[in-house]
This record gives sequence, structure tokens and C-alpha cells, in this order.
Amino acid sequence: MSKVDIRAAERPEFDLIITDIVDYVIGYEVQSDVAMDTAHYCLMDSLACALLALKFPECVKHLGPVVPGATLTTGAKIPGTSHQLEPVQAAFNIGALIRWLDFNDTWLAAEWGHPSDNLGAILAVADYLSRENVTYNKPALTIHDVLIAMIKAHEIQGVLALENAFNRVGIDHVILVRIASTAVVAQMLGCNRDEMLNAVSNAWIDGGALRTYRHAPNTGSRKSWAAGDACRRAVQLALTAKTGEMGYPSALSAKTWGFYDVLFNGKAFTLQREYGSYVMENILFKLSFPAEFHAQTAVECAMTLHQHVKKRLDEVERIALETQEAGVRIIDKTGPLDNPADRDHCLQYMVAVPLAFGRLTAEDYEDDIAQLPVVDFLRDKMTVTENPQFTKDYFDPEKRAIGNSIQVFFKDGSSTDKIAVDYPIGHRNRREQGIPVLIEKFEQAVDGHFSNKQASLIKAVVKDQEQMAAMSVNAFMDLWSL
Repeated sequence: MSKVDIRAAERPEFDLIITDIVDYVIGYEVQSDVAMDTAHYCLMDSLACALLALKFPECVKHLGPVVPGATLTTGAKIPGTSHQLEPVQAAFNIGALIRWLDFNDTWLAAEWGHPSDNLGAILAVADYLSRENVTYNKPALTIHDVLIAMIKAHEIQGVLALENAFNRVGIDHVILVRIASTAVVAQMLGCNRDEMLNAVSNAWIDGGALRTYRHAPNTGSRKSWAAGDACRRAVQLALTAKTGEMGYPSALSAKTWGFYDVLFNGKAFTLQREYGSYVMENILFKLSFPAEFHAQTAVECAMTLHQHVKKRLDEVERIALETQEAGVRIIDKTGPLDNPADRDHCLQYMVAVPLAFGRLTAEDYEDDIAQLPVVDFLRDKMTVTENPQFTKDYFDPEKRAIGNSIQVFFKDGSSTDKIAVDYPIGHRNRREQGIPVLIEKFEQAVDGHFSNKQASLIKAVVKDQEQMAAMSVNAFMDLWSL
């Protein structure tokens, strides 16, 4: 609960939540081989998502400098483009690209989110610093430095999400991208501990974006660039702190005016575990389908059922979907769907397409597919209910399952088997099966965007984890530039 007297003028010590974040970034040494390996694949996956997003004009229109011509010769390069920008706007560009298709990694708990969103800030700052350093004959940062920053940003965002539901008070999860990114890039920029504390406190002072753009009737494309916006703000706050700008010690706990009282119903955050490398080790990858993660196993179920229903679609009487409580709350959606952002957060839509066509791609959220009569026909046949066991297993820290089931009933009284999947292919429990799919996703994205020569060079570098980790960030990012 809030503990600082509103009348007291004496400045308190920094809130423990803030100091814990900063001290973790400064002092924790990553020693987990699993976390390092997973971070390598996470970087691959995130860059693949960025390249795939470049196929969509609605994404591309957001890219580039704030005003035409505002480039920087030592700026960060934007993957898959010719842009080279100062780090604040570069963070927005990279963050928006990675997030646009809802195809990058995911973390599910009391709060949800996509920790690889932080790469927008991390890559932008790392590339910018490396080019600046080279200019002054100083050593560049390496990809190993990027992987360490990723692990720490993942951990901050993910641990804060375990028991603190920002969605319950209407705040979007990108607040955690801003907090995590601010902390890690402040250290990358050379901020000392006091400056890092100031930066993170200002990140909390910013409050949070409303979830309005993620939910009917206002679902829209801002949800695809909101993480980029959080990355942009994080870099700006870290740079401001480095100038000596002051911080706000009780940004969270100040009575009446602090985050807890203003935005969190007077409740203090709780942490389930200490910061380490748990989140990266257990991160969820979206490998087969660009779909909101609570629906991933439902899409797998629908793909399995496609062969059994594709010739009997007009005979369908009812489709029973069971999901977790979070799935019911977030993506159970009926009625008109106005745009791709609306459709990729509708459980019924994400099931109807694979049932009918045996696929779900980013293109399937566009108008030419959405207007096909079979899609709404199948949506109208669906009932969505919570399966309490799915919800229980979803919150179990030893399982972290994301179960869904589907059964199709026909007009003649017959039905399919009830198909249930507890763990999506991107889950840690299915890493052995999932990594080859991740590599295939990566290679297809690279081959589809670059010339054969450039694509072959990128794939060769990425294949050798040791070589890639030792590579300077600027040289690595040069590989991705047009």
C-alpha cells in the first residue's frame, strides 16, 4: 500500500521495485547456457518477424525519420531497409517492425506481453553506440552484449508480469516494455546507478497507455506500433537521464500522486521470484501462426480438424471451443471485424480460417479473405467457454500451458473427435520440435526479402552461434541493410 505522507517534503529513498530492477541490470551475471541459446533463437525469430512485416504497406508507412531527411550517418540501421536513424526513432522503427504481425515471442501470466519488443530499443542503442565508438576508435558492442541485454529485459518484463495484472486496470502491457527497455539501455548508454534510478522512475511516472486499441469496438493498428512507441520513449528517457535529469524516488508509492494510488487501485506490486534468467529460458515462440498467443493451440486444433470438415462445412451445426479464462476475456469476439488488427485478436476468426482452408497466415487477416462468406458462417456456429483445467494449468508455474480444444458437430448428429492441445509448438516443452520450425521461419523470411548472395551470408553468420555472438553489432546490422 502507499506509504509516503503527501505532506512530507523530505525526499524518500527510491522504491524497492525500482532499485531491484536497476541493481539486477547492473549486477546480475548471466550464466545460463539455456538462456543464451534461447536468446540467440529469439533474436533470429524477431528479425524474421521484422522482415515479414515489410510486406505490408500499413507497417511500412510508419518507418523512417520523424521528418524527411532526418538521418544520422552514425545512426542505427533499420533491418530490411535503407534507413539509418538516430537511436530514439530507430527504436520506434525496429520495435514496430518486430511487433507488427503479432508473430514474435510471448509471455503469459497475470499480465501478457511480448518481451522481444524490447529489441527495438536494445538493437537501436547497440548499433548507434557501436558506430559512434568506431568513429572514435573505441570498441564496438558485440551481439553477445545484445543477447545479455535481451535476457535482462525479458526477465524484468516477465517477472513483473507474473502476478501484476495491468490489464485489469485498463493499462496496456507495453508499459513493461518501456520499464525494461529504459533500464537496460540506460546501462548500455553508460548511465551510473543514480542515473539509471532516475531513468526508471521517470518511466513509471509516464503511467501507461490504455488498452483501448486492443479491444472491441476500438481495436486498431496502434496495437502493432505501441511497442515501438514504448521503445522510443525508453531510449529518450535513458538519454535524458544521462544528462543529469532528476528522478522521482517514490514514483510508485507516493500517497495520492504515485503510480499505485493513481493507476493500480492503491495496491503495491508483488514479485513471485527474484530476477534471473527464468523468462528467457521459458519464453513462448510463435512459430507456425501469426495469431494472439491464447489462440495458438486452438489454431493447431483447427488445422488437425481441417481434413475432417473441409468437405462438410455446409453441414456444420455447432463448433464448441474451450479455452482459458484469459482467452475468453481477450479474444472471444462476435460481430463485425473491421480490420486485420480486429481479426487477429478474435478467437473465432483464427479458428474459422484454418478449419476452412487449412492455413493461417498474416495475409488471411486482410479484407479479401475476411469477406469470404464461409468465414463468418463458421464464426456464427461457434460457442466459446472457459475450461477451468486450462485456466489452472495456464497459471501453474511448472506447466505454463495454454490449452484449447475444439469439437465440430454436424446437422446429422455426428461429430468430430474433441481435439485438445495443451502446449503450443513454441513452448519450452516442445523446443526440440519447435527450433527447426523457427529456423525454417527465419530462412524463409530472409530468402523472401534479400538477394541470394545477401541471404546466404546472413544465414551463414547466424548458423554459427559463437561467431555471431562475437560479431560487432554494427557489422551484424550492416548485413541486414539494403
